[in-house]
Amino acid sequence: MSQGNQGTSRRDDRGFTLRSERTEAGERIRLVGELDLSVVGRLELEMRRAEATDAESILLDLDELEFLDASGIRLLLDLNDRSENNGGRLRITRARAPQVRRVIELTGVGDVLPFVD
Repeated sequence: MSQGNQGTSRRDDRGFTLRSERTEAGERIRLVGELDLSVVGRLELEMRRAEATDAESILLDLDELEFLDASGIRLLLDLNDRSENNGGRLRITRARAPQVRRVIELTGVGDVLPFVD
């Protein structure tokens, strides 16, 4: 049963964009720009919305993420914990930006989070 590509996109003044869509594979949430303290609440709300659906998987797409701070790392860890306690639906794509990849490497979360290639 195909749900189509229904989606939303929200951009803030600082250039952060959160794009959400429903695909046959499940929910996909793409992050563009900077994930920091000023926007983690938006991602938290969107993830709770996605978690409340019947989607078999939730893909958090970091491919276009340009910056990630400690609050973003903390949220990713919290999302992973929730996912592990509720069926393990979360998958995360790796960021292309070297500075985001470096933060993930330095914090060690790359070994914990459910990254897919």
